[in-house]
Amino acid sequence: MENGEAAPVPRVAVVVFLLKGRSVLLGRRRSSVGDSTFALPGGHLEFGESFEECAKREVKEETGMEIEKTEFLTVTNNVFKEIRKPCHYVTIFVRATPADSEQAPQNLEADKCDGWDWYEWGNLPKPLFGPLERMVNEGYNPFPLPL
Repeated sequence: MENGEAAPVPRVAVVVFLLKGRSVLLGRRRSSVGDSTFALPGGHLEFGESFEECAKREVKEETGMEIEKTEFLTVTNNVFKEIRKPCHYVTIFVRATPADSEQAPQNLEADKCDGWDWYEWGNLPKPLFGPLERMVNEGYNPFPLPL
């Protein structure tokens, strides 16, 4: 790279489909990547952290909510070349439910999110964050199949 900059390297994110009934928790991003789009709670995996630990920590940091055990769903490979500072994320998607279904999400990181709300899966707000939008358009469904 020029100017002594290190080459960008992929980072790992853990993102949570937090489910309540047939709704999913989404917040409007305030970020250089996907600004003003609706996204799931989540964030960077820290060194030595499990996917479940990261999911619980990120949901708590962003919304104040505790979550039940997580379940691995899928992984995506996301390269953002069209932004000022290109980046590459390997994103781990997990599913969870709130530990307390009556607890309302709080916006604890107002510099990163405009607020959280529950949205019916069949009536999601727009625009969605790119990786989530691709999953939705491909027919992905985070809800467990009935037994």
